[in-house]
Amino acid sequence: PGTEFELVGLEVDSGVSHTPLSHEELMRGARHRAEALVEVAQKSGLEWHYFVGLEGGLDIIHETASPHPTGQHSGLARGSRRRVLLESWAYVTDGARGHYGRSGGIELPEPLAHEVLENGTELAVAIDRFAGMVGIRDAQGAWGVLSGNLISRQEAFCLAVIAAFAPFYNQRMYRAEAVGASGLAS
Repeated sequence: PGTEFELVGLEVDSGVSHTPLSHEELMRGARHRAEALVEVAQKSGLEWHYFVGLEGGLDIIHETASPHPTGQHSGLARGSRRRVLLESWAYVTDGARGHYGRSGGIELPEPLAHEVLENGTELAVAIDRFAGMVGIRDAQGAWGVLSGNLISRQEAFCLAVIAAFAPFYNQRMYRAEAVGASGLAS
């Protein structure tokens, strides 16, 4: 807040699958991208201050309380229900310390989840087919299609980046000594 930045966008490998299938894989991909940017800057002699890695994909959650059995994915237990959420993750580092942030999650309709998980179709391809459009990933993204354009892919990543930057711009709250037995330190 109150600071201006010059943004430089570079494409680097995530080190994870095209459509990550867990929050662990999403986190790993975002961090790998940011750390790859640190290496690029060091090798090029560039004095960048922050490095941001972004990764979007799916998180699969199994609700065990549901009385309605569904699907065959991952040995899904009888009586449990699979929920597949689209999430956007960010990892921000200054080269010494780093922090994660993520968007909210939006649930995929079961036919779309099935296409990605059981048929192995990349989400970008599956959402184009599902919506009957082309190039969704580079426009509003799956977020836009699923939310009726109330939240775009860019807005989901923006939230993730703001959250990942929080320990840098709100350092008072993230200091180890900030929280004591009697509450927040002044």
